[in-house]
Amino acid sequence: MKSPVALLARGLIQLYRVTFSAFAGRSCRYAPTCSEYADEAIARHGLWAGGWMGFARICRCRPGGGEGFDPVPQKLPENAGPLTPWRYARWRGPFRCDEVEEE
Repeated sequence: MKSPVALLARGLIQLYRVTFSAFAGRSCRYAPTCSEYADEAIARHGLWAGGWMGFARICRCRPGGGEGFDPVPQKLPENAGPLTPWRYARWRGPFRCDEVEEE
């Protein structure tokens, strides 16, 4: 069962998607969009880790940032933990689809 705070965060993301995002235009350069990414990350990994992943994704989506397919990871990085939350997230590329092509 997910925590009430995680459900609240996901509810706020949904509210953003049907209000501000609908008026501002849905023109995200990434697939999935930043709000979809954050929602899925919180659903899959919980509020703490998923929240950091979503925050890092928003930081990557700055002007001059990248674009492309960037899905939520299936599992958490092994070197990440509650006391080192910045390690949950990817702060810059390459994107996961780029890594798959190289292997």
